[in-house]
Amino acid sequence: MATMNFSIPDEIKEEFQRTFAHENRSAVVAQLLKQAVEERKRQQVRSAAIDALLQLRREQAPVSDQEIAQARKADRP
Repeated sequence: MATMNFSIPDEIKEEFQRTFAHENRSAVVAQLLKQAVEERKRQQVRSAAIDALLQLRREQAPVSDQEIAQARKADRP
């Protein structure tokens, strides 16, 4: 198992210790770090998806309002 050392504000440390007083704080920190890593990965996937959609949008030819209205009418019963 690895050890990490980093500084945090005293008020956060004190609140953390009060909140998790009866728990394995190392396990809590490990779980929080895991969640942070997973959230960052999800953000990166979302960002890549948005970039891909924007790129597709840039590559498409413009469509007029009239063409959009006709397409909507054509697909309705």
